[in-house]
Amino acid sequence: MKAAVFVRPGKIELQEKPIPEVGPTDALLKITTTTICGTDVHILKGEYPVKPGLTIGHEPVGTVAALGVAVTGYEIGQRVIVGAITPCGQCNPCLESHHSQCGGHAMGGWKFGNTIDGCQAEYVLVPNAMANLTSVPSQLSDEQVLMCPDIMSTGFSGAESGQIRIGDSVAVFAQGPIGLCATAGAKLKGASQIFAIDSLEKRLEMSSRLGATTTINHKTRDPVEVIKNMTHGRGVDVAIEALGTQQTFESCLRVLKPGGVLSSLGVYSGKLTLPLDAFAAGLGDHKVVTTLCPGGKERMRRLLNVVAAGSVDLKTLVTHRFKLDEIEKAYDLFANQRDGVLKVAITP
Repeated sequence: MKAAVFVRPGKIELQEKPIPEVGPTDALLKITTTTICGTDVHILKGEYPVKPGLTIGHEPVGTVAALGVAVTGYEIGQRVIVGAITPCGQCNPCLESHHSQCGGHAMGGWKFGNTIDGCQAEYVLVPNAMANLTSVPSQLSDEQVLMCPDIMSTGFSGAESGQIRIGDSVAVFAQGPIGLCATAGAKLKGASQIFAIDSLEKRLEMSSRLGATTTINHKTRDPVEVIKNMTHGRGVDVAIEALGTQQTFESCLRVLKPGGVLSSLGVYSGKLTLPLDAFAAGLGDHKVVTTLCPGGKERMRRLLNVVAAGSVDLKTLVTHRFKLDEIEKAYDLFANQRDGVLKVAITP
């Protein structure tokens, strides 16, 4: 089969690999659509280490090609999605509902394209299949559900971890794909005032369509000043960090009310520091919570329900489409953020 393989920092290339053999609790998925994530770009740049030779990618939509002897309740040819996080469902962290930390290791639930071969390929082997396969309703297209495995789950979790309540004010710093999903999640959770901050007008326009009530281009306006003025100096109840930089993390703290929640989704590299004035020297009753994309079949079932009900339409985030043979071209476009790209659809 063809697969996009990490060779070294700066190099992901299409290679031929054997189709995986199916173990008793596994399923083999034939990929029909997948995509590239910002985390894959971190891997490409060498900012997140993985082993050379690993197939990259963690957002699969496809059909069941083979099932292990212990896997029941599914059939060959069935359309399914699998979350970017594939918990075993049996370890202590999973039983405590910390599926992303499966096995008791930080980020242990993230296996595709991290510790095992991922899904930017013609086939992917799904571990613990009965905990991870979720049937896709026939009326939904691949592109309608393509965001569910990762960015929809991640963005929504930023709103959920922030414990947004009806009538809350929320700021979402950065309106990339995950930030846009966080904006949509804040709207679904009942926030009445949603500030979306970015430097790209097309992304800010998209955030308005997904629920933002105020958009702020940080190149032309100071978001901290604007938000403080529009909340009459109070600050927001919840600030969601969706980029992973010192500046956006610090800005979240500066717009957050005392006692508010900073919900962090960003992947940080290097050193992250707390500005003591914005953090009230540690005495402001702030809560800082981090979240890795929730996974597992129950999470995917719930997200599919949201899509099927028409509560949010994220297929508009797919701005470019490529064949798997063009994966290197797709990475070049996505990593360099050209041509207004948000998400790309990859079809083998």
